[in-house]
Amino acid sequence: MKLFGTDGVRGKAGKKVSAIDSMRLAMATGIYFKQFAKTNKILLGKDTRRSGYMIENAIVAGLTAVGFDVIQIGPMPTPAIAFLTDNMRCDAGIMISASHNPYYDNGIKFFDADGNKLNRDKEIEIEKIFYDEKLIASHQAVDKAIGKSKRIDDVIGRYIVHIKNSFPKELTLAGKRVVMDCANGAGYIVGPTILQELGADVVVVGNKPNGFNINEGCGAMHPESLAQTVREYRADIGIALDGDADRLVMVDERGEVIDGDKLMAVLAIHLKNQGTLKGDGMVATVMSNQGLDEYLGSNGLTLYRSAVGDKNVVELMQEKGINFGGEQSGHIIFSDYAKTGDGISSALQALAYWVSTDKKASEVFNPYESYPQILVNLLVDEKRDFDTIEGFDKLKKKVEDAGMRHLFRYSGTENKIRLLLEGKDEESLEKMMHESKEFFKRVLS
Repeated sequence: MKLFGTDGVRGKAGKKVSAIDSMRLAMATGIYFKQFAKTNKILLGKDTRRSGYMIENAIVAGLTAVGFDVIQIGPMPTPAIAFLTDNMRCDAGIMISASHNPYYDNGIKFFDADGNKLNRDKEIEIEKIFYDEKLIASHQAVDKAIGKSKRIDDVIGRYIVHIKNSFPKELTLAGKRVVMDCANGAGYIVGPTILQELGADVVVVGNKPNGFNINEGCGAMHPESLAQTVREYRADIGIALDGDADRLVMVDERGEVIDGDKLMAVLAIHLKNQGTLKGDGMVATVMSNQGLDEYLGSNGLTLYRSAVGDKNVVELMQEKGINFGGEQSGHIIFSDYAKTGDGISSALQALAYWVSTDKKASEVFNPYESYPQILVNLLVDEKRDFDTIEGFDKLKKKVEDAGMRHLFRYSGTENKIRLLLEGKDEESLEKMMHESKEFFKRVLS
């Protein structure tokens, strides 16, 4: 059985992500990283879900059982774990979070000693160990070899200083009213603190986590809440994070959501003009709009497309020697500052460019017209290989003959298929999407 999905292990807390399986997964991870160990320390963080207590203790038990020492730092953003794992010279880092999912889900993400997410080959090695009873039994530590754990509460300062240093010292947010929606998640302390220290008049929402309200009607998954607050307070701009603060969604002064592709387009051209963009291009995923491709091309840049997932974006960035990329959904990677998607760091880069223009956000972040695009998520009973579905090739050909771009893929964590259609005519798109939905309902339910 495959453990890992698009981004670590994720599922319903107490079921797929149970205490028993979390402890076993921690043992398997510890056994895998022992071969590379230099400091014998693993960093462990979490978001604000109630189930994080259960899983955290299970992971500590599993890691110490195979001889690792554990440093627990409590609720912190996922990108902070990536940074601090490297900064604190740990052999690996673990983040307990289901990202943008509801409170009843949870997940476990892994980082190597350099703060990079594990590639599929490394995940497969851990999966093999997870299912090997004899190997796990043979690696149980005894006597003085059993590990220990300790909790450190002051590392937040390291991350704040690191993020603030990415904001140009000659700029300030003084005189700007910024609304920040922390999604009742891991960024609820770090995000507002950094903006306030940079001089902004900050209106904070989604900063009262109770273990069950993470991502609930707030944050990057529900920007309509942020938009309403921006209009209510007549703010200059709004920022929304998701539950583990690795995703960014922004809202302009009119309360309109800034398209993720357009945000990345503006930032890519800004980096080019600064002379800091490497590789003469950027990486986005197959989900990004064709308008982004054409806009970058008109500015002498190349768009490289990866599979969905910020981990895949980073891998292609490294392959192409590029230092900027992301997903239209909000994972934006400035590899000069972060090893993975970082909502707060990306927000600071966007804010820095915005204040340097002395223009309204609605003017700055709307550089081109997007192609009409429709995205639908469908619940399915089974995830059948597309090659085995009769009529699938015929449907694809019909979409392509209509001059539309398509992407049909299964969710990595849920029994869902995601349908994306893009073209020049919205009415034609809607008709084709209806036909596509009916087809997949028929063959997968």
